[in-house]
Amino acid sequence: MTPQPSQPPQPNPSAGAAVKAADRAHVFHSWSAQDLIDPPAVAGAEGSYFWDYDGRRYLDFASGLVFTNIGYQHPKVVAAIQEQAATMATFAPAFAIEARSEAARLIAERTPGDLDKIFFTNGGADAVEHAVRMARLHTGRPKVLSAYRSYHGGTQQAVNITGDPRRWASDSGSAGVVHFWAPYLYRSRFYAETEEQECARALEHLETTIAFEGPSTVAAVVLETIPGTAGIMVPPPGYLAGVRELCDKYGIVFVLDEVMAGFGRTGEWFAADLSGVVPDLMTFAKGVNSGYVPLGGVAISGAIAETFGKRAYPGGLTYSGHPLACAAAVATINVMAEEGVVENAARLGAEVVEPGLRALAERHPSVGEVRGVGMFWALELVRNRETREPLVPYNAAGEANAPMAAFAAAAKAHGLWPFVNMNRTHVVPPCNATEAELKEGLAALDAALSVADEHTV
Repeated sequence: MTPQPSQPPQPNPSAGAAVKAADRAHVFHSWSAQDLIDPPAVAGAEGSYFWDYDGRRYLDFASGLVFTNIGYQHPKVVAAIQEQAATMATFAPAFAIEARSEAARLIAERTPGDLDKIFFTNGGADAVEHAVRMARLHTGRPKVLSAYRSYHGGTQQAVNITGDPRRWASDSGSAGVVHFWAPYLYRSRFYAETEEQECARALEHLETTIAFEGPSTVAAVVLETIPGTAGIMVPPPGYLAGVRELCDKYGIVFVLDEVMAGFGRTGEWFAADLSGVVPDLMTFAKGVNSGYVPLGGVAISGAIAETFGKRAYPGGLTYSGHPLACAAAVATINVMAEEGVVENAARLGAEVVEPGLRALAERHPSVGEVRGVGMFWALELVRNRETREPLVPYNAAGEANAPMAAFAAAAKAHGLWPFVNMNRTHVVPPCNATEAELKEGLAALDAALSVADEHTV
């Protein structure tokens, strides 16, 4: 399903050196100490692969930043962007235009329940910002509850809702955010021994948090349907339904963040479909158009949309529903439907990825847990399986992170570009990756994990 590069990459080291020199002189990179990074110069990409100016080709098991759900340079999406640019390259958001209307219709057809109104943003972080604003205005309440192991974006409100260390430098302590522990049986905060115990105790903890914060002060509970960057912890059966019940009980808006998990990543159009839970607001981005042009949004329930029927919603963006981005979304969604991309993610996730990863876990003592669904998996790497001590400490950097750095370097040496975060490697290839590509990636992981094994005890 994923096209191979039509021609072998031709090495051009001098061009690569020029690209890197300009980057180092002028580009300020996110989440980085600028003097300590060495960004690779990428010459091209197609399907599940990209390559550098030295001719080295990599199988991308990170899907960019988990957004190239249909791979790089899909010809139908590229053509749609070109056609839209020739017809109407841009237009202000206050007008009805075909690409925007059609993108909203196709998204609304696939969202669960009555999430039929679509507010377009430029990406996932501002989608979360606007979902929270909508929830606060709808309820008239100030607080937002979110999980510690989470990531919701880098803008001011979204990063405060985030639970991981990227929040710390921007945490003002006055953003109206309260964090709680979501279920994670492998490292349970509730001393649980079974999924049933973890689910029940996590829900009890959340309800207690709501009670002690004051239910009348809580506008929203914001959760990634399946946490992405934080570790791909699939919630135990009944947990999301239980959160839905608590939100209904206390009049709280339930926001599901599907920025990473949506649009086929889990083998369903949305991860919420796995549990049958319908939130009040749902954020999306990334896979909606495979990241070809920046686009995100909020899918809005009827009740919340009605709040703004006669009352102006106080928010907007210059590029909301940008024609090029929406044309890319229309083409991407149609490609996914026509080519069975969602079904491919479900089938090969179950038949190739999961058994392949579990076989790796049997061979490698550094693998503490395998978890995931569809094309959305994580390997938790440990120093000791019995104690579950992480291969590197939480938020490790420099020398403390050396074992994970060595693992990542070994993966790249074998032609695999991994997604590595803390003591985990995530297996998140394009949702239309072929069986042969997945097996190629698993073989490279097998070799790289031997390096991680050297750090076990």
